[in-house]
Amino acid sequence: MTTDPRRHAPATQRNRDAILAVLRDVLPSTGIVLEVASGSGEHVIHFARHLPDLTFQPSDPMAESLESVAAWVGSSGVANILPPLRLDTTEQPWPVLEADAILCINMIHIAPWAAAEGLLAGAAALLRQGAPLYLYGPYKRGGRHTADSNAAFDDQLRAQNPAWGVRDLEKVADLAESLGFSAPRITEMPANNLSVVFRRR
Repeated sequence: MTTDPRRHAPATQRNRDAILAVLRDVLPSTGIVLEVASGSGEHVIHFARHLPDLTFQPSDPMAESLESVAAWVGSSGVANILPPLRLDTTEQPWPVLEADAILCINMIHIAPWAAAEGLLAGAAALLRQGAPLYLYGPYKRGGRHTADSNAAFDDQLRAQNPAWGVRDLEKVADLAESLGFSAPRITEMPANNLSVVFRRR
């Protein structure tokens, strides 16, 4: 009996349609969309199915995630998804030659700050002028949590790993600006999350 490598992330089912609604306004009509930290692979399947004129490139640093993504892609019948790549944002240069947009969902708070620094540096090196970098997740604003649930989540993350934690949006935006990105376009999302879109200047 073989084990199904497909992983399930319950949050994906809850947030994928809200994210898709924002992506419809953010992503180009055609081109290659790199997803950084694809995790289980459920998001990329959903987005690719509903945005068939785009080609999606999933990636992740973890072997079990890459196996899950490949299994989801193989069982989905969705044709506009490339084979997943191993990509660790802290390792430059990235193993990607081109991208017209980059997505990164629920990563920078569940990783050391160096992963966020690598994400923004890699995106700056890869994206052309006007191309979007889309981030999704919880953030502090003005140094404060936007909800008690986010504060509790932050405590939980830091208990697992002191290098993790909900990031200050202003710190992320300052770093992005220093690397040649615009000020962020922010959309409030369900469950006290934010969609944050930077564009390459």
